[in-house]
Amino acid sequence: MRSPETLGAAEAVRLLARRGLTAEALLTACLARITSDEPGVQAWECLEPERALAEARAADAHPRPPLYGLPIGIKDIIDTQDLPTACGSAVYRDRRPARDAACVAQLRLAGGVILGKTVTTEFAAYTPGRTRNPRHLSHTPGGSSSGSAAAVAAMMVPASLGTQTAGSVIRPASFCGVFGCKPTFGRLSMEGVHPLAPSLDTLGVFCRALEDVPLLLSALGLSLEGATQERRPRVGLWRTELWSLASPSTQEAVEGAARALAAAGAAVREVELAVAGESLADAQATVMAVEAASSLSQLRRTHSEALSPRLRALLDEGSAMPPARYRAAMATAEAGRQRAREVFKDVDVLLTPSAVGEAPAGLDATGDPAFNRTPTLLGLPCLNVPGAVGPGGLPVGLQLVGRAGADADFLAAAAWVTARLA
Repeated sequence: MRSPETLGAAEAVRLLARRGLTAEALLTACLARITSDEPGVQAWECLEPERALAEARAADAHPRPPLYGLPIGIKDIIDTQDLPTACGSAVYRDRRPARDAACVAQLRLAGGVILGKTVTTEFAAYTPGRTRNPRHLSHTPGGSSSGSAAAVAAMMVPASLGTQTAGSVIRPASFCGVFGCKPTFGRLSMEGVHPLAPSLDTLGVFCRALEDVPLLLSALGLSLEGATQERRPRVGLWRTELWSLASPSTQEAVEGAARALAAAGAAVREVELAVAGESLADAQATVMAVEAASSLSQLRRTHSEALSPRLRALLDEGSAMPPARYRAAMATAEAGRQRAREVFKDVDVLLTPSAVGEAPAGLDATGDPAFNRTPTLLGLPCLNVPGAVGPGGLPVGLQLVGRAGADADFLAAAAWVTARLA
């Protein structure tokens, strides 16, 4: 058996279930890796090892499926009753929620052990936390779920929770070289998750193998029964109107994947989701700014001086947005959703970049969410598939996008695609 902390979530659960590994031993191995590598990576906002070990021992004494004591990291905008939830801000440094978020409660019910809280950008917006990319410590891990992606990539925890409002699951998963999945908008409860833009905010997971994704989503309460994908999938190569922003290595990774899938027998065709009027990516930015200004309006009034300049600028932009522009953006989003329904009559999965390129050098920004904005606006399930490498030696991810509401079929198609790209 490999060293326990390097196991994927599903592999670890199989061992836990048959008592080939104890939850305490797995957690101890994770804590040892954290002790070794956390000074460099800085993925964790809050850790209480003795509390986590007590949970692991309880899981060994009374194992509960489907997770059997699997350690999980929780993004620090998600409420936990036994750990602080600071939302990446000094304003909430000592905030102690009265109860777990619905997703955390669901994980505990499923036998998960909450290892700790992972670093987030300030209120899940643009201002970075202290986390570094474990693939190269001088590069960003992405945002806003920076700590969750980095902790999984650094072998500190087999799985973690994040959220996505623009590109906060797919982009850090791409930058850190792990699987990241955002299911269909609204399929998982956001109760107890600090809102940024409620019509966009979506829970997501980070893990090391595709088989981990359905395990975690099912444990969170997403029904994945009834998949009908029994044939080679129809793949839509979706360059988007932002294709010129992608680096040459990213363009080649996407186009090379399309060629490989066609050679493996998939039906591959080019598709486009553009609609008349405002671009879908711009509409997402408008919706995010307006809704963030509403969600954080009280903090803007009472703690403006404690907010970063970048966050204040976003809130000022949203507050100044004419209501007619927000309504137009929401109408554009609905037109985009209708267009997506038409496109998915002819394809099963879309192939597009996860990010513009490799993780940029420096820690003062988290990268461009350009290729994530539209799928998030349309509420579509998304998956980052790691494996490609850019010219700088850092990961370059491929983004798969599915039909809204068809998460089981999407993951079945993703499994076929991922197996052919391995």
